Amino acid sequence: MTDTVVRSETVDGVCTVTLDDPDRKNALSAQLTSELMDALDAAEADEAVRVIVLTNTGNTFCAGANLSERSGRTDAAKPLRRVDPAELFARFGQSAKPYVGKINGHAVAGGMGLVAAMDYSVMLDTATMGFTEVRIGVAPAMISVLCLPKMRAADARASFLRGNRFLAPEGERMGIINRAVSADQLDAVVDEVVADLVKGSPSALAATKQLLATVPTLTTADGFGWTAPLSARLFEGDDAKEGMAAFLEKRAAAWIPETYR
Repeated sequence: MTDTVVRSETVDGVCTVTLDDPDRKNALSAQLTSELMDALDAAEADEAVRVIVLTNTGNTFCAGANLSERSGRTDAAKPLRRVDPAELFARFGQSAKPYVGKINGHAVAGGMGLVAAMDYSVMLDTATMGFTEVRIGVAPAMISVLCLPKMRAADARASFLRGNRFLAPEGERMGIINRAVSADQLDAVVDEVVADLVKGSPSALAATKQLLATVPTLTTADGFGWTAPLSARLFEGDDAKEGMAAFLEKRAAAWIPETYR
């Protein structure tokens, strides 16, 4: 096993997970996916962590699959953990905690799946994106589950079939990312988003992520039937009692880290 390629740091309730394999453009190698899943498991198990930020070193956020491994042209060491790509891509939406993508570089192929999986994503405006799979003889299969719901049908059809690269502002227009910003704005914009997220209560954020995943799959009648008891439970919960008391008393809620009050 080579040196670690995923790093984590938690400060004031925010865990920053960094893909740190720039020589291989943070490709989804066996080692990187194994370490990434371990880092995410640890962050989600830590009650002190309120928000998880996923970012990168180097000029590429993620170049997708490690083609050397996929083609059998590498003798990579056996990973500590075998990761099903579907499990990796699905976990962000299934998590009770919000994820922010701080996309400090290019993203293509499977990397687009990571970008689209974030609850909120901010990308360097000079970085490029692309569904390049068709140019190596495959298709953007699993990542389409994450990307298609965010995209206009015409944009998805054109970009999937062409396999071309486009700049982050175009990705913002398509709905794949939330913001494309200059390098000198990236930190500030991500910090602003994180500051908003930590003001939400843990149970309310978890419930909101659950309804974002569930309600679009329901009919209108079933949607009201499912959300009514959820709303009732939340209003009866401790977080709601604290939140309403804090609002009426004009103070910060207890769950907000001191730095963000």
